[in-house]
Amino acid sequence: MVAQPVGAVAPGRPASGEAEIAACIRQAASRRPWLEKTLWGLRDQEGGWVGAQILNSNGTHDLGPMQVNSWWVGRIAARTGREPAHIRYWLTHHPCFNVDAARWIFLSALAATGDYWQAVGLYHSPTAWRQRRYVLAVVTKLKGRFGARLFAQDNGPGK
Repeated sequence: MVAQPVGAVAPGRPASGEAEIAACIRQAASRRPWLEKTLWGLRDQEGGWVGAQILNSNGTHDLGPMQVNSWWVGRIAARTGREPAHIRYWLTHHPCFNVDAARWIFLSALAATGDYWQAVGLYHSPTAWRQRRYVLAVVTKLKGRFGARLFAQDNGPGK
């Protein structure tokens, strides 16, 4: 069974929109429990909210609930044929668009690498040491939400 939204809202995260974000995650996972859990791990680590635009030290911004980096705006705009300003607005203010973009980023990294944990790291950064640190943080978030049994060897499909 896939977890539902955490009852308590993380400090600094507005409570509004959490139910909608949860519904977006369920929808984006397309009935794939492993993907839903992955998106929850990324969500819990990123800690964004609808309307979030967090300035990074490199001048980019992390946008919306899944904190999709603004570096992706041009790439998503090119793939969708939409204006970059529209993409940025949707990433910031429309939770399902934001979650769908996060899913696409993660699944693209998974397709390119063939490695689940490397794809999790690439969601955050192209830099290896940042990837390693991020993966460890996501593992902690996944264990916190789903319990340590999530990583048990006998917890595969059909178990």
